Amino acid sequence: MSPATEKTPSAVFLRGIWEENPVLIQLLGLCPALAVTNTVENAIAMSVATTFVLVGSSSIVSLIKRWVPAQVRISTYIMIIATFVTIVDLSMGAVAPGASRALGAFVPLIVVNCMILGRQEAFASKNPLGFSVLDALGVSAGFWIALLILGGVRELLGAGTLLGVQVMPVAWEPWVIMILPPGGFLTLGVVLLLMGWWTERGEETEEAVQPRRWPQGVRTEQPAGRVRAGSGGSDGTDRTGGRH
Repeated sequence: MSPATEKTPSAVFLRGIWEENPVLIQLLGLCPALAVTNTVENAIAMSVATTFVLVGSSSIVSLIKRWVPAQVRISTYIMIIATFVTIVDLSMGAVAPGASRALGAFVPLIVVNCMILGRQEAFASKNPLGFSVLDALGVSAGFWIALLILGGVRELLGAGTLLGVQVMPVAWEPWVIMILPPGGFLTLGVVLLLMGWWTERGEETEEAVQPRRWPQGVRTEQPAGRVRAGSGGSDGTDRTGGRH
């Protein structure tokens, strides 16, 4: 039974928003998250493009998974992703040329975004169409949230505006570093620090902190036949060479 069939549709969708947020939890897709979030407008444009590619590629991969040989599955996924990236790149250049120029090469680079390829390998290739679309929408929503947080903080502190509208007082002195590349790293670091503090704050009442589980679809089983060092055998001898 596939992992998704054991969960409700709402659980599959909500998992990507917080529990497995691609940027804030798994730290995937950091290239566009850091490079284009100097304004909220750019963050929205990148989120729209990524959502289109992720939902489209997850749908196709889920539909054709039975006919894709395991030996060429990664190449097939990349070709499918590249097709949708080409569509969104050309469409954005025709409909929103300003946003296309602002994002520059980061739209074509969606092809190698490990967040998108990872969802094809870990989820879409193993689950039916409905769950795959819900998973893609949930991960996309989590990506939206992360980029909007980064873009909002950086634009507000770096320019005193939100979506081009003046928000900070006229006397506000913009923090120019926030709209430069270092500002992306600083903002992401602060957000992750606050998230870590909030998570540990909620775990203070627990006797032991449980290790964070792996994302859905990632296999963590220990290979068969492997014996932990120092464990005893059936004859009472220690695997390290000693005897009990």
